[in-house]
Order: sequence, then C-alpha cells, then structure tokens
Amino acid sequence: MKNIDTFDFTNKKVLIRVDFNVPLNDKFEITDDTRIRAAIPTIKKVLSSGGAVILISHLGRPKDGPEQKFSLQHLVPELSKQIGVDVQFADDCIGEQAIEKAGSLKSGEVLLLENLRFYKEETKGDEAFAQKLSKLADVYMNDAFGTAHRAHASTAIIAKFFPENKMFGYVMNNELININKVIKEGKKPITAILGGAKVSGKIEIINNLIDKVDNIIIGGGMMFTFIKALGGDIGNSLVEDDLLDTAKAAMEKAEENNVCFHIPTDAVIADKFDNDANIKFCNSHEIPDGWMGLDIGPETGQAFKDLIGASETILWNGPMGVFEMPNFAQGTIEVAHAIADATKNGAFSLIGGGDSVAAINKFNLQDEVSYVSTGGGAMLEFIEGKVLPGVAAIEE
Repeated sequence: MKNIDTFDFTNKKVLIRVDFNVPLNDKFEITDDTRIRAAIPTIKKVLSSGGAVILISHLGRPKDGPEQKFSLQHLVPELSKQIGVDVQFADDCIGEQAIEKAGSLKSGEVLLLENLRFYKEETKGDEAFAQKLSKLADVYMNDAFGTAHRAHASTAIIAKFFPENKMFGYVMNNELININKVIKEGKKPITAILGGAKVSGKIEIINNLIDKVDNIIIGGGMMFTFIKALGGDIGNSLVEDDLLDTAKAAMEKAEENNVCFHIPTDAVIADKFDNDANIKFCNSHEIPDGWMGLDIGPETGQAFKDLIGASETILWNGPMGVFEMPNFAQGTIEVAHAIADATKNGAFSLIGGGDSVAAINKFNLQDEVSYVSTGGGAMLEFIEGKVLPGVAAIEE
C-alpha cells in the first residue's frame, strides 16, 4: 500500500473512487455538498503533484441502467467550482467516450465518469467490469469511506489490478484515524450516544462498544424497546417486541462490564405522529395508551448534558427524537450543543451516521466537533468490529 503524501504522481493518471452520493432537489441542484467538500483535498493533492484525476462514483440506486435523475453530470458545475478546474465528463464509465477522454487526459486535468451503478456489474462485484475501469489509469485510490463496507467492483475488486499502485485518499485515512481515536485510543471517560428509530440497527454496535466505553446513552425511537424490556408502559410508541430479550441482555452485559446504561426518564409525547399534534411531557415509563414518545424530555436532556460535559471521548450516532419536526427537536439540539461545548473544553468528539450528521449540519455545529464521519453504514460496521472490504482491498 502506497501513501498519498509520499507517492510521486507526476504524469500519472489516478482513478479515485469518491463518494459523491449527494442529495439533489427536483432541479438537480446539490442540497448538501458535505461529501464533495470532503474529497477536494485528495483531488487537489494529486493535481498539485503533477497527476491527472479520473473520478468514479455512484449516485442513488438506479434500477435498470441509466436514469437522468441519477446522472453524475448534475455535479459537474459545483465540482468545477470547488476544485478550480473545468471538470470534463464522460457519459459512461467504461464505454468508448470514457476510454477516449481518459486516454487524452493531461496532468492537472479532471475527468468525471458517469454513475457506476448504471451497470449492475458494479454492485455485483464483477471482476471483468473492475478490470475495464482499471485500464483507464495508472494508480487506484479509494477515498469513498461511505461505500467501504460494500464489496463492489469499484471499491474492493478493482484494487487487485493495481498491486503496486493502490492507496487511501485523505477521507479514508482520516475516517480510520478518527474512528480508532474512539474505539482503540479513547481517553476515559468514553461516552457513546446512540439514537435513531430501531434497536435492530444498533444492537451489534451496542454489544461491541460495551467493553470499550464507560457510558452508553440511549435515545430516539429505540429507547422504547429498552423501556418496555424494563417493564415500562410505552403507549403507542415505536417498539420492536421481538428484540425485548435482546435489549435486556445488552443491559445486563453492560452491568457486568461496569458500563452505565442511560435510558431516558422522561419523554415528549404526542397523540399522533405530527408536528401539530397535542403534546405533553411525562415519565418515559408511564406513557398512556393513544400517546407516543417522539423526543427525550427536559429532565433527561439535562442529565445527558451533564454526562456529556464530564466525558473526554464522545461518539454520537442517531438523534434523540424526530428532530425534523421542530416540536420534537429539542433533545437532539441539546445533545448536539453539549457535544460542541465538551469539544471546546478538550473532549474528542466523533459524529457519524446520516441523521446525526444531518442534525449537526442543521444546527451549524459541524466545525465545533472534532470529526464528522462521511460514512454512516461503513462507520457503524467498523465500530461493530467488521472487516470493511474497501479497506481490506487496499491494505492487502
């Protein structure tokens, strides 16, 4: 494996797998450019070191071949602006135009290829497809942490065609360094804040974190599965009844490992899933029938703030409530600000997972935390202790 900072890119064509799976509005305008901004330093490093850049990515989940709404061509104006170079575009990723444009690409130039997922071979991890992509360049660089947990052609298979010239970009390097700052090198006390809708999506993380952290804070819809497992009344709140025993086992495992498990003591409840519903506060273990919990309550918010403030290392994945609705955003706002305050006081904070990143950006706190991960699923799987195919392919 080569290093981006020491490699000689002079007159080399570098195929960079980026994660440009960005949200677009109905006019095909980018509504959140976080992932594009994250990739710019890697692209500029290659260009300033005498190389040419060929960018490959996916966008959305096209089902049967090319679809205009999933075309990467929509990204060209913004990409050109952010890189400071007129980005060329090829209307295919392995077709004649891609081969021709890649072949004539000069040092200092950038070419963006069309959506990889217009070919089913990409997600199938097809070797012949990966080989065709590999013929376009001299060097392969994976900088798409958001897809590192997928064994796709462009993330895991392609690396074998660059046995001597493969490496991570800055995004990948930074992700791995910062996640390891929590799970391998975290200064105690370490607090993991886990929210979101379902226990099923987080149980493996909880179980893997139990021997690594001091505190686990539970919020969001998943808290009601834990509360019901403890014998509480949750009304019409979201619950996974088939995971009650799993939730109970996780709490028992935490206790055995001297990890404090923090379940909300009060909640903001509503009589329907609607920002304009009737709202009141109540004990989170005593929610009446016909009502549902949609956020943590003020007592819990204060307790969580105190706990976060006393932490040296903080991991946040998942909101405390339905923060997209203003009436149920307070818990998430308080946690986000508490993390920013703790960071200001010297704590290390890692934010990861789509909704947490969306929340930290929505509250304009992205520059007040230590690191915001670009890869939700990949970050979670890495924390779960799984091998990420996109990482393993480069490290082999």
